[in-house]
Amino acid sequence: MEKEKLLTAIELEKDFIDVLYLTNQSHIPAEIKRLLKRKKLSCRTLPIDKFSKVRDRLNLIGTVIIDTKNSDVSRQQQLARVIESLEIENIGMILLTDRPEMPVKSFSISPPRTSFSMINAMESIFIDDLWVKISSNLAYRKKSSGITTKLLVPRKHALRIHRNKLAEQLSMTKTLADNLAEQLRLAGLVQQDFLPTQLPSIDEVQWATVFLPAEWVSGDIYDIVRIDEQHIGFYVADVVGHGMPAALLTIFLKQALLMRETYENNYRIFPPSEIIKNLNMRMAAQKLSGYQFATCCYCLLNIKTLQLTFARAGHPYPILIRGGQQPEQLEIRGSLLGVFEQAEYTQQTVQLQPGDKLLLYSDGAEPFIGKFDDKTGFGFSEQFYEIKDLSVVEMMDRLNTIAHNQKIEPSEIDDITIVGLEILP
Repeated sequence: MEKEKLLTAIELEKDFIDVLYLTNQSHIPAEIKRLLKRKKLSCRTLPIDKFSKVRDRLNLIGTVIIDTKNSDVSRQQQLARVIESLEIENIGMILLTDRPEMPVKSFSISPPRTSFSMINAMESIFIDDLWVKISSNLAYRKKSSGITTKLLVPRKHALRIHRNKLAEQLSMTKTLADNLAEQLRLAGLVQQDFLPTQLPSIDEVQWATVFLPAEWVSGDIYDIVRIDEQHIGFYVADVVGHGMPAALLTIFLKQALLMRETYENNYRIFPPSEIIKNLNMRMAAQKLSGYQFATCCYCLLNIKTLQLTFARAGHPYPILIRGGQQPEQLEIRGSLLGVFEQAEYTQQTVQLQPGDKLLLYSDGAEPFIGKFDDKTGFGFSEQFYEIKDLSVVEMMDRLNTIAHNQKIEPSEIDDITIVGLEILP
């Protein structure tokens, strides 16, 4: 009868109550009841569905323990509203329950900066830990209410418990971090499997590349493909941003960029402008969340005539290096991929000759290649001028060294990709 009387009571005293125990159970666990009695704390038990009757008396409550089990959807919504009311009043809570799955629309359950605690079940909490949480909640509550108080748990005891908990949390965090790092490392290896393992080996052209992800994975991707006996297609694409989201999109770009189509016993090589247009349409059709865009420059090289035809979509201009002349940007218009589904792209052709070098690169390489000035336009860096007359292989080696040695803020680190070719004598 005494338990029933406690559970049906909805009137609270006018004095401050240390602990309000909200539950849908028939009794308080014996170990908690003994703890509260031993610590001489005032406590009242209340069915959780009667909480509205005491909502206007929350200023007289120190901390709240919520103990519910087997809650259906409506009970979960009710619990979410209760927690919302307690958070508004800055009342520390200790939940001996599962997190509600369907909180009210105006509320999301997140630990506030008070002593909020989320515990899965009573079996998973030591009584000493519970006492530390209750004591901390009461100290915070009474201090914020102007009531003089001190922490009820001996300081050494509280510090020891917190140190143990902190050590456990640090160990778990390290394990999770190590696991995440390993997953990212493996993801980086998978992404590199999509890069060309061998560069085309022909007498007329020498190839060299640099690929330096800012993290384990990269938002850049490139490819160099021998399409037939006479043509090689190659490109560099750069997804806005870097890290895992950008890396996932690079795989899509790799699969969506088609260089030729085959029908019956014949095939057709797509011109660069058509390739970029089709790639843009496929990307825009995905309606990607998070405003994911990309840039790309695609080139088609005829290794017999040495004609290079290219098109670009928001990407840095290709650079042509010809002996005895200043390096030149091959300028052509083209908007970002994934912005306008019906965007049109143009292409241009340049006649290469023996000794020429051509570079495609992502914007991560711009700091040591050159920069744009509003008054003078684009200007190549001194570092680039120093290496422009080297062979393409030596250039890539030097650019790789420069990239590794550059001093840059961590927040400004970007993926770096460079594809270079040299027409051999």
